Amino acid sequence: MTSRLDGPLKVTGRAKYGADHNLPGMAYGYIVVSAIAHGEIRAMDVTAARNAPGVVDVYSPFDPVDLRTPNTMFGETWVPLQDKEVTYYGQPIGLVVAETYEQARDAAMTVEVTYHERPALTSLRDGISSAEDAPPGFDGSSLTMEILARGVSSFEDALRASPVVVEATYSTATQNHAAMEPHSAVAVWDSDGLTIYSGNQGSNLQAMELALALELDPSSVHAVNPFVGGAFGGKGRTSVAAFLAAAAARVLGRPVKVALSREQVFTATAGRGATIQKVALGATADGSLTAIRHDAWSATPMDRSFVEPASHSTREYYAAQNLAVSQKMVPLHIPPTTFMRAPGEAPGSFALESAMDELAVALHIDPIELRMRNDSAAPLGKDLLWSGKHLDECFRVGAARFGWSERTPHGRTDGDWLVGLGVATAMFPALRFPASVRVTLRDDDTAEVATSGADPGTGLLTVLSLVGAESLDIPPARVTPLLGDSALPPGGMSGGSTGTASAGSAIMIAAAQVIGELQVLASSPGAPFDGTEVSYADGHVLADGRTMTFGELLRAVNRPSISAVGSSSPGEELTKHSFSSFGAQFCEVRVHRWTREARVSRMLGVFDAGRIINAKTARSQIIGGMIWGVSAALHEGLEIDRNGRLANADLAGYLLPVNADIPDVDVHFVEYPDTLHNSIGARGIGEIGTVGMAAAVANAIYNATGIRVRHIPIRIEDLLT
Repeated sequence: MTSRLDGPLKVTGRAKYGADHNLPGMAYGYIVVSAIAHGEIRAMDVTAARNAPGVVDVYSPFDPVDLRTPNTMFGETWVPLQDKEVTYYGQPIGLVVAETYEQARDAAMTVEVTYHERPALTSLRDGISSAEDAPPGFDGSSLTMEILARGVSSFEDALRASPVVVEATYSTATQNHAAMEPHSAVAVWDSDGLTIYSGNQGSNLQAMELALALELDPSSVHAVNPFVGGAFGGKGRTSVAAFLAAAAARVLGRPVKVALSREQVFTATAGRGATIQKVALGATADGSLTAIRHDAWSATPMDRSFVEPASHSTREYYAAQNLAVSQKMVPLHIPPTTFMRAPGEAPGSFALESAMDELAVALHIDPIELRMRNDSAAPLGKDLLWSGKHLDECFRVGAARFGWSERTPHGRTDGDWLVGLGVATAMFPALRFPASVRVTLRDDDTAEVATSGADPGTGLLTVLSLVGAESLDIPPARVTPLLGDSALPPGGMSGGSTGTASAGSAIMIAAAQVIGELQVLASSPGAPFDGTEVSYADGHVLADGRTMTFGELLRAVNRPSISAVGSSSPGEELTKHSFSSFGAQFCEVRVHRWTREARVSRMLGVFDAGRIINAKTARSQIIGGMIWGVSAALHEGLEIDRNGRLANADLAGYLLPVNADIPDVDVHFVEYPDTLHNSIGARGIGEIGTVGMAAAVANAIYNATGIRVRHIPIRIEDLLT
């Protein structure tokens, strides 16, 4: 097991994040946000702000910075200050730039805004009557589908014919990524163009968006983000801070730093929308599923830019003859929504896996047995079998490690504590994004592996080193990994749990290419192996009993280095198999008999995620995901009042787990490399740890107390009887 290469820099404070860059002559920007949820800005009096000490300039929709709306493969990205319309409380509507952050902040408080306020719709339940069909998913597929067995005329007929039926409505709260590093940017212009220091999930993607917004050639934008203090989907698109810092710095001719306050992170960025979900399960008396229905309604902003696809993955979980899934969106005057760790899968699994637990109770069948009895060989409606699936082993191993055989249908007591066990299935699609990686061999016998991708805590930097070393057949200590710089080959986005599979595949291609070029160089005229066919092993070129390290060879031919760029993207494998990572989540919860306080006391996750490149960082990724699931189950929930204001937009009111909330977490992998998915054999692990965890907690609470809570987060008042 290898420790994170960036760990020492981070724990000693030497890692330099976006906002840590301080440049000569730098000014500071503070964002002004709206105080209504819906309406039009009639006027903004910035006189006092302009006259405040240290203020350099003030920008508003009446005196905007020059930006265009970038349109990329992810769709349009909203840019601030381009019109006077307000569609949510806390929307960025101005920027004050001053000599210090404090001066900019104080001056921003003096800006007076006059609105023409309109009624705002902020409640998902109130708006559900005006729900709209969701657009196709990111891959272009419909989020609504129906599959019926032969001879069945409608899904409702199938459900009515089922001997046992469970139907219930579940809901999940609005959430925010709450990354430790607030969104920020430092922008500086010179004769070559713009350099931007800003945490993001793909520096080349940020450079592209900024180039479009500023009407620049992409080569004129240099995005740098070697360290990212958490992202989880919330830094996949260019932030308001980056757009405004870049535009203001161009106007002012000096560097500008813009950093969001913690409260602004909750509104001036994007989060996870609330959901309401209805699930119906029909089964035979022996527990075989005959019908599955999953209807979801997701809160979305008024621009309808992102819909949480809560029901779309249900087709992948269990075998059944009849399936109906639908996805609606409810446009509200709320902050933007976007991808958040396990988008769709996390809230969707809470509903489906809670319903499966309810069905197990109705049938008097063990919850694990029910799930294994309905194991799927392929997603419903698809002929492409899973490339590899060992979920049954995950449950068997997990049950033994967790002591599931000691579980009783009604929990147990331990003094004043009611103790219950819960379980849930976890699935997350195994994906790859296009990625390019440059591999360089140097004359000092070291190598460099470089890509523009990001490591927002995923451990990708370390993976680059390990896979590079393996592909070049040299020790990892001799490999220098580089990422987080748009000047490097485009590494795509660090999202969707794709980093290792995407970059790793490209590394293997680049390494093979550079080794091939090294062999050609070795046998070229005048080279040490002139005219001789050579081989490569252990970092050496070999032929006829002679051997040279690649560094020795490069020095002999007077070459400081040799490089190759390898590119990888999804291909024909998508026409042959279905791909996913799988897991079994186990949880023990203790509920106090009198105070009704719920405490997670044990957790176990067992996962089938292909080859594990680095067990140490992989385990950490899973632990982090499982903590996210506990947080969703018992802690997190943004409260939006009828005026659209977030009542708990800070880290005091928006609850997140601390060390005292989380026990020791056990993680185990059943390791079966999936070379049908990619040549490295790895599948994603970053997000699957979250999936299923909230349901496992809720199911354990039911086992302990007999109280079924169908919404998250679960509060003390939900458990009062």
